[in-house]
Order: sequence, then structure tokens, then C-alpha cells
Amino acid sequence: MSEIEGEDNKKYKPYENTGIKEGDTITKINQKQISSTEDLIETVNSSQGKKINIQYIHDEETKECSISPVKTSNSQYKLGLWVRDSAAGVGTVSFYEPSSKTFGALGHGITDIDTNELINIASGEFVTTRILNITKGESGNPGKIQGTVENQANIGKIYKNSKFGIYGKVDNVSSLNLDTTKEMDVALREEIQTGKATILCSLDNQKPQEYEIEIEKIYKENNYDNKSMQIKITDQKLLEKTGGIIQGMSGSPVIQNGKFCGAVTHVLVNNPTEGYAVFGDIMLKQSKEVK
Repeated sequence: MSEIEGEDNKKYKPYENTGIKEGDTITKINQKQISSTEDLIETVNSSQGKKINIQYIHDEETKECSISPVKTSNSQYKLGLWVRDSAAGVGTVSFYEPSSKTFGALGHGITDIDTNELINIASGEFVTTRILNITKGESGNPGKIQGTVENQANIGKIYKNSKFGIYGKVDNVSSLNLDTTKEMDVALREEIQTGKATILCSLDNQKPQEYEIEIEKIYKENNYDNKSMQIKITDQKLLEKTGGIIQGMSGSPVIQNGKFCGAVTHVLVNNPTEGYAVFGDIMLKQSKEVK
């Protein structure tokens, strides 16, 4: 939200006291379906400053309010609302389940940069990425994988964004470059033990590599957030490349005794060699809710 300077050079807040808040999703204006920022701009401008009725979703509840757009010096009408209609990023697909053709990725949800709340998604797609650069993590400054999705292959559709990851259906299995001989069972929580394990991640546009980690703590009763296990990167090669867990590695599968235990979700900002992972059984349950 921001003040608008009207054509009279005065400052206005047309959204004030209307009830609409940061993080809300606009669905209709004057009963017309709004599905993009272009739709919104066009509809607001065509109002010519007359009061418009806005239907929006706040905390999963549909609400309505009225706002009078303000005319600016360049003859455009504005509400004072900054609106986004898409988000994109680089992350790791954790698993593909062949019988249902579903996938799970990230191990954590995609959140709004301003409100830190989960983004409600109408639709989404996931595509292959080409890694361009790796910034090593250091204490107080998380590293990251930078990549591009330009000219990359479409893999499938995203249908669910939850605090335990993003989930959807795979349309183009060949673009995943799967090694079907490496299919594995999902570990029960009772089977997971503290001690040595590995993670799989792709850092150089080649096939995923396996790197050694240590599972330090297991929170077997935890079903409420994605911090199921505390882990530490011990593999020297990985530490030299990344400094530890970096942005873009979220979703990297954790494997112990040949079974899928879970996926990397967080890094400890003050110690990038350590972080958290979510249980695999939680991710599998989430994927089964994708229709």
C-alpha cells in the first residue's frame, strides 16, 4: 500500500479504512473476474474515478469493500495498492511418485516477501532450470543458487502451496531425467536414526550428486511444522562449493539406509553448515491430497 499523489498534487490513501489488507487476494471488481494486474489496471482506469466494489479474500474468507480511485497527473486512476500476480524462484524437486504422477518440492511453502504469509495460488507450473551461479553461504549471510528458466522444458503443474512444500502433477516425465533403478521406499519415522545420511542435490547442471550429512536431532512427534530433523552438512566437497545449505537447495532429498527420509527445508543463518529437514511421510501425505 502507498499514498497516491492526485492531479491536484495532494496525497491520498483511497484504501484507508476499507478493510483490505496486505496479502489479500483481489478476485472481482464490480462483479468482473480479475485474474491479472493488467485486468486490474484496465478495470480501475475505466471507472473514471467512480467508486468501485472490490471482492477479495482475507484469511480464506471472501469479503467486499468500496474504493474511489484517485486520478493522477498523468490521467491514470489508482487505488494505492501494489499488486502482484505471479512469483518465481529456484528450488529442488524432492520426489516423483510414478503411480499418481505427483511430485513434491521445496519442503516449505512459497511465502509473500512482504507479509511472510503463504501465497494463495490459482495456478502454477514448474520447469527445468539452468544454474548460472552459486553464492557461498557464510555466518549471517545465507548463500544462494542463481538460475534461469529461459528456454527450459515445462515439467508439470503446481496445484498446492503448503507449509510443507509445493505439490502438483508431472506432465513431461522425460524432462525429469529420472533413473528408474533408484526408486526407493519412504522411511517410517521409527526407522530414521541420528548419525550418517546423505542428501541429493544438483549444483552444476549435471545429474544430482550425493553428499554426506549428519542427522543430529529427530523430532518424531512433530506434525505441525517442517522442522522435523536437525541436520549438518559434513561433506567437504559440498562445503567447498556452497559453504553449507543455501537457498535453492530446499527440497534436496535426505536419504538414509537406501530410504527417502525427508527433504532439506531451512538453514541456520548464523551457521550455514546446519539446518532442518521435513519428514518424507509428511511430504508424501501432502502429495496424496493433489487431485
